[in-house]
Amino acid sequence: MKDKIRIANAGGFWGDDLGVLRRQLEGGDVDYISSDFLAEVTMSILRKQQLKNESLGYVTDFVDQIVDVADLMKEKGVRMITNAGGINPIGCARKILTELKKKGISIKIAVVEGDNIIERIDEFYPSKANFKNMDTGDEFKDIFENIQSANIYLGVPPLLKALESGADLILAGRVTDTSVTMAPMIYELGWKLDDWDQLAAGLVAGHIIECGAQSTGGNFTDWQKVKRWDNMGYPIVEMNKNGEFTVYKHENTGGLISIDTIREQLVYEMGNPAQYISPDVVADFSQLVLEKQGENRVLVKNAKGHPSTPYLKVSMAFEDGYKATSSIVISGGKVLIKAQEFEKIFWERLKHTYLKKNTEFVGYNACHQHLAEDIDPNEILLRLSVYDTDVSKIKDFSMSIAPLILSGPPGVAVTGGRARMQQVITYWPTLIPKTCISSTVYVLNEDGEIKETSEIPSVLGNEQEIAATQSSNSYQENVKKKKGVKMCAVPFREICLARSGDKGDTVNIGVLARSKAVYEFLKTELTSERITDMFFGLSKGKVTRFEIDNLLALNFLLDEALDGGGTKSLMIDAQGKTFASALLNQEVVVPEEVLGTILSD
Repeated sequence: MKDKIRIANAGGFWGDDLGVLRRQLEGGDVDYISSDFLAEVTMSILRKQQLKNESLGYVTDFVDQIVDVADLMKEKGVRMITNAGGINPIGCARKILTELKKKGISIKIAVVEGDNIIERIDEFYPSKANFKNMDTGDEFKDIFENIQSANIYLGVPPLLKALESGADLILAGRVTDTSVTMAPMIYELGWKLDDWDQLAAGLVAGHIIECGAQSTGGNFTDWQKVKRWDNMGYPIVEMNKNGEFTVYKHENTGGLISIDTIREQLVYEMGNPAQYISPDVVADFSQLVLEKQGENRVLVKNAKGHPSTPYLKVSMAFEDGYKATSSIVISGGKVLIKAQEFEKIFWERLKHTYLKKNTEFVGYNACHQHLAEDIDPNEILLRLSVYDTDVSKIKDFSMSIAPLILSGPPGVAVTGGRARMQQVITYWPTLIPKTCISSTVYVLNEDGEIKETSEIPSVLGNEQEIAATQSSNSYQENVKKKKGVKMCAVPFREICLARSGDKGDTVNIGVLARSKAVYEFLKTELTSERITDMFFGLSKGKVTRFEIDNLLALNFLLDEALDGGGTKSLMIDAQGKTFASALLNQEVVVPEEVLGTILSD
C-alpha cells in the first residue's frame, strides 16, 4: 500500500476543455486522472441519442480525447477513471479500442455497468420502491408513463473491483461525481469501507476537484486576483493515508488556488454541510480545516464521516411537454420602453394562454430582475419563451416573432429564424434501497471482447447501514446594536465571497465571510428572512440557512427558484449560476470596525 496518491482532474462537465487531459499528463507527475462528464439532464440526452442509434449513448468527445493520449498514459503509468460511458459504457470502450487498434496501441479497459435501470422499472415499482420525488414528494404514478431515463448513482465498490483488474482505463456510467476520485484513494492507500473519516476526506477531495477549473480560479468572486487565464491549470489532489490532502495545480499554468477558491468550491451545490450524503459515506464539512501551504497550494484536513445510508439516489428524467424561445435585438434611444412595448404587442397579438410564459430583457435585468442596478442600455435582447403540452400553441408562438420586425417600433436586429420547438425533459430525483441493486464489472480484451465478469452488490458485508436524515437547521441570533457605532453602506462583495449552484428547482448560495468578525456580523444580518425578501421575485419556496463556522460560511437553500429547473425552466439562468452575483451586488450597512478586520491584498 502507498502512503500518498496524486489524482488530477481532467474535466468537470461534458463540453469542458478537451485539451486538459494531455496538459495534466504532460505538466508533471500524477498517479491517476479522473473526469466527470455527466450532469442530471445529460443522461436523457444520451438516451435520446441511443434511441436514434443504438451504438451511441456515451460521451463521444471522450473517445477522441483518450485516443490522443493513450500512448502517453501507458508510458507514464497513469490510470484513468471516468463516467464518460454514459448509458452505453461497453459501446464506448469498444469504440476506443477500435480506434486505438488503428494506431497500434493496446490498453486494458474495465467497464462498470448496473446504474441504468430504465428497462427494470416494473421490477422495482411499486413492490420495492415508491420512487417518490425527493424534492416535492410527488407520486411516481403521475409521470410513470413518460419516463425517459433512470440511472442509479453508484458508489465506489464496482470501481474498486475494476481497479483490481489492473485496467488502464475504467469506464463507468452514472457513478457519483466524487467516487471516481475516491476509488483510487481507497484502493491504493488501503482504506477500509468503514473508515468513515478517511472516506469523508476522499469525498471532500473529490468534491473540490470534480468541477475542474471551478476550484482553480474559474467562477471565483475575486476573479481579478487571477493573474493568468491562458493555459488554465486544473486541480490535483495529493491524498495522504491519514486523510489529509493538498490541492494544487501544475507549475506554470494559469488560474489560482487559494483558501478562498477552495472555500467557494466547498459550498457549491451544498445542502446540509454536516450531512453531505453519498452512497459510500455521509461527510461532515463543518469541521474541515484549510491551511495555505504555499503559492497555489492548500492543505485540507479534519474531515469527519459517518456510515452511509441504506439507499441509493436515482436520477430520472421524463418527457414533460414542449418549450420554445424567440428573441430579437432592440436598439436606440429609450430602449427599455421600446422593448416593453414590443413585449406588449407580441403577447397581445399571440392571444394564446400558455401553461408558462416568460419575458426577459437581456442586457438590462434578465438574470437578476428587480435586484439589477437601474441602467440605460443602448440595446436589449428581448427574449420571449413559452411552455405548454399543446404542440399547436408552440408552433403559433414560433411563427409570431418575425412579423414584429416590420410592424413595430424601429431599431430591430434579427437574431435568427423561427423558434425551434424543444421537448422538455424534467428531472425527477428519487431513492431506491441498496439491497435492490448490484453492479457488474467487465474487462475487455483489445478486440473488445468480454474476458472477465464480476458481480458487485451495493450493500457490503462490512458496511454498517443507517438512515441519515437531512435536518433543516435554522439559526437566529438576536444581537443588540451598539450605540455610537459608525456604520458604512457597502456591497456584500466587499465583505464576502459567494457561489451558487442548482439541484433541480433548488438553488444553493454559499456565502463566505472575508474575516471572522464579518462572519459574526453576517450570522446576525444575513438571515433566511432577508434572503427570502431579497429574492422574492425569483424564489417562490422556502429558504433554509446552514452555518459552517469552520469555513466562515453560510449556506442558503432556495426552493422553487428555477422555474421548475433543468430543461423545464424558461429562465435564461436555469442553473442559478448568477444568484451569487446578484447577492454580492446588494448593499449592506456594516459597522466600520467590522470592515477594518478585512485584510487587503
